[in-house]
Amino acid sequence: MVVAAPASGSGKTTVATGLMAALRARGLRVSPHKVGPDYIDPGYHALATGRPGRNLDPWLTGESTVRPLFLHGARGADLAVVEGVMGLFDGRGDTDFASTAHVARLLDAPVVLVVDAARQSRSVAAVVHGFATFDPRVRVGGVILNRVGSDRHEELCRSALAAAGVRVLGALRRDDAVSTPSRHLGLIPAAEREAEAVAAVERLGELVARSCDLEALVRLARTAPALPERPWSPGEALATPAGRMPEAARRVPEGSLAETSAGAPRGGRGSGPVVAVAGGAAFTFGYAEHAELLQAAGAQVATFDPLRDEALPEGTAGVVIGGGFPEMYAADLAANEPLKRRIAAFPGPVAAECAGLLYLCESLDDHTMCGKIPAKAEMTPRLTLGYRDAVATRDSLLTRAGEPYRGHEFHRTAVTTDGEPLFRWEGGGDGHGDPLLTASYLHLHWAGTPSAAQRLVSSSKSPSALR
Repeated sequence: MVVAAPASGSGKTTVATGLMAALRARGLRVSPHKVGPDYIDPGYHALATGRPGRNLDPWLTGESTVRPLFLHGARGADLAVVEGVMGLFDGRGDTDFASTAHVARLLDAPVVLVVDAARQSRSVAAVVHGFATFDPRVRVGGVILNRVGSDRHEELCRSALAAAGVRVLGALRRDDAVSTPSRHLGLIPAAEREAEAVAAVERLGELVARSCDLEALVRLARTAPALPERPWSPGEALATPAGRMPEAARRVPEGSLAETSAGAPRGGRGSGPVVAVAGGAAFTFGYAEHAELLQAAGAQVATFDPLRDEALPEGTAGVVIGGGFPEMYAADLAANEPLKRRIAAFPGPVAAECAGLLYLCESLDDHTMCGKIPAKAEMTPRLTLGYRDAVATRDSLLTRAGEPYRGHEFHRTAVTTDGEPLFRWEGGGDGHGDPLLTASYLHLHWAGTPSAAQRLVSSSKSPSALR
């Protein structure tokens, strides 16, 4: 089922995460998914389900890859919960492309609409009626009311929705005890909160369990038809440059979610070069498929924490530094001089996105960073956010001149540098690159550009060869 809402801030993450935790507590194997490029919500989904949170984004990976990626993540699950993004029909620009509605249509999945009932009663029915009838291809199967103030308030909302012919599947009371802390880029990642985040997810599960009709929600989810595609495979994605299996190869006999997901080829763990991937509290942004693609390309994937580790993992032949919040940990990152020196002097391939770009700069505000890139970064009051239709201006570690890339920007920093940017898009561009480096604000989903993993692994040589 898809958990959606009329607008951001309605309670999608509260309901979706709590629903995942509540269903897992009932003994179900729950597959967690998130519409769009968001990295933070999937971290909470992973805590709730014990499985990697997976993103479904038609813009970043292409429409034809969404269903195979969904089935890949849902392999062996009893039920899948997909948290939407923004309002149900909010997509790129003035279209619903890459919206929650778009993904719900691609999956042919029922939608549960989370409605913030605060400061309204009968009007809730009008809102829901509009969303349920706006696009007949989107099946709104029921409503969960959020921020209900009292028994009387709930009774009024339920009565109005019953008259409109819409099922109420749950009603959550206002409860500040289950709120999730946020800051300048949204929720604080679960990896930064550790035990506190685990406790918060547990409370969300208890709230949803006592406030929602879980049996009715499971029945609704089971109305979704089986998908005929084969699950996405990192090995097959690497074998097809566009990252999409041939149409004939994707077709398999219909079956249940668990049956359809079974038996899909998995990428190997890899026995070749070691690719070190940054992690820890400062670098929490990443897609699970990236490590799977690296392994399928032959790499051994090892993690390191730039806040704590003074050296790269033994045998490192390539480095990936993804997104996160280095600005929140700038002083601690700056204090780790041994690792900064090793990163600056590392002679092998380095791929960096957003936070990784900042870490490779000479400085971030008043803190000295690695200095691998001749640029300075600083915090700004302006949020830069949105999809980008980019073109590479030249060859680099991951790019070839003239190649198109679909990415996403999400930051409140700016980098000051000279020279031609590595990527150009309408109204802007950024990035640094050479044969052993790609560093940019642009977040890519490698399931949409699997060549990135292959190029990085192919450029990774043994440590002895790098000396």
